[in-house]
Amino acid sequence: MECRQCEEAKKGTGCVNRGVCGKTSETAELQDVLLYSLSGLALVADEGKKQNKDIDEAIEHIYESLFSTLTNVNFDNEFFKDRIERSKELIIKFSTKTKYDIDCVDYDYKNLEERSGKIGISSLDSDSDLRSLKELLLYGLKGLAAYYYHAKILGYNDDGIEDFLVSGLIDLRKTLSAEELTTKVLACGEAGVNCMALLDRANTETYGTPEITNVNLGVRNNPGILITGHDLKDLEELLEQTKGTGIDVYTHGEMLPANAYPFFKKYDHLVGNYGGAWCKQKDEFKKFNGPILVTTNCLIPPDSSYSGKMFTTGITGFENVKHIRSVKGRKDLSEMIETAKKCDPPTKIDEMSIPIGFAHATTLSVADKILTAVESGALKRLVVMAGCDGRRTDRSYYEEFSKTLPKDTVILTAGCAKYRYNKLDLGDIGGIPRVIDAGQCNDCYSLVVVALKLAEALGVSVNELPLSFNISWYEQKACLVLLALLHLNVKNIMLGPTLPAFVTPNILNVLVENFGITGISDVKNDMVKLNIPQ
Repeated sequence: MECRQCEEAKKGTGCVNRGVCGKTSETAELQDVLLYSLSGLALVADEGKKQNKDIDEAIEHIYESLFSTLTNVNFDNEFFKDRIERSKELIIKFSTKTKYDIDCVDYDYKNLEERSGKIGISSLDSDSDLRSLKELLLYGLKGLAAYYYHAKILGYNDDGIEDFLVSGLIDLRKTLSAEELTTKVLACGEAGVNCMALLDRANTETYGTPEITNVNLGVRNNPGILITGHDLKDLEELLEQTKGTGIDVYTHGEMLPANAYPFFKKYDHLVGNYGGAWCKQKDEFKKFNGPILVTTNCLIPPDSSYSGKMFTTGITGFENVKHIRSVKGRKDLSEMIETAKKCDPPTKIDEMSIPIGFAHATTLSVADKILTAVESGALKRLVVMAGCDGRRTDRSYYEEFSKTLPKDTVILTAGCAKYRYNKLDLGDIGGIPRVIDAGQCNDCYSLVVVALKLAEALGVSVNELPLSFNISWYEQKACLVLLALLHLNVKNIMLGPTLPAFVTPNILNVLVENFGITGISDVKNDMVKLNIPQ
């Protein structure tokens, strides 16, 4: 096992026996084999497209499989074995019998000796710096695949994104220079911007433009079902199938922003959000008492106290946890619903409400108020604190940072990082909330749109705005968001709580010299570095 794709990389270098996430070495090796097979499938799919073949099933297998290898998505070894076999079937179907294709087809995940040197991150390149760039590309591709998966579920597609996923996988196995790889990595950021825009359109055209909404964090006295993850389509199915059953539905984690979409407001049994970020789920899921539906990443190996009431769907999975499949476009949630009817109501965690729904269209509708506050000096700084939450104790830094910010600053956020400060009473500036929540991690796109529009209105570049970036990261979607910001030439980003283990000192120097990326230190010093007035 050799894994360092997430912020929890053991000792800051990587996991070698068992992942901090709970992934076993066997699961990690199966994921490596799957990724190896996808690079072969990408090659034959590319050739197939040039021959005008229909390669849709190969593309679907690629983005779904890439997504399944993200941190905290799937821990089921049988799932990955099936995926590897499917890769082989598709390679054979589209193969023109080149040597590379045959290597991929004949590669046997059961043969330990055969694995050596062919799979895993060490196989990407013998040069550590080139390997670092390829890892950055690989994790960007994983994030891109995840966001594309969400858009495809709602029926939205983009040939350019599909082409990039294919070419990126092919380039991972090529001998490329540092300059060529750097260009490719930044191109991944461009694909990320396009993909997040596509997903934004998919969500808003399907469920409406998010509205500023105060979301209830309390509970009612009915049995409930908790839905976590990112997939809004799964929430729609759950709400439809629980109508009239007496069961309440609560969102959790990255599903919180769903409460701001007009479409979901018509369901009076969607009663609010329960708990916080993914990293606290073991305690919160136990207290919820009812079933939990896990739709995408953010799955932690479950505690025995609730594993019997947990259900996975889509590309998530865990051994001995019930999985709900889609049959002819519909998921049968009846077993979960019947389980819920026999459960106690949720145990109260919070008793308050919080404002959400500040997607770019909503925020720009009050842009005049923001501009007036900036020009008058009432609002001196906007601080982007988007990204991921995590289990490390030093992430308390972000709560302290938020509390220390001067009262004339506003936090722009998206993703589960907000759970470190979205329940704090930080007040407002002339009616502008001091925490402006754009939504899920993919809604970092909204923050970019808002920044670009404000820069345009003020006649300056984004880097000349009274705007600072203090980003927290955890997994591979965050890697793609970072690449998207770099593609847009956003500079002086502060990244924490630690810098990626897969970035070598030389590559870090390049990022520092060209983009001004720095790591966090302590709150007081970081305020100075980010030009936040004290």
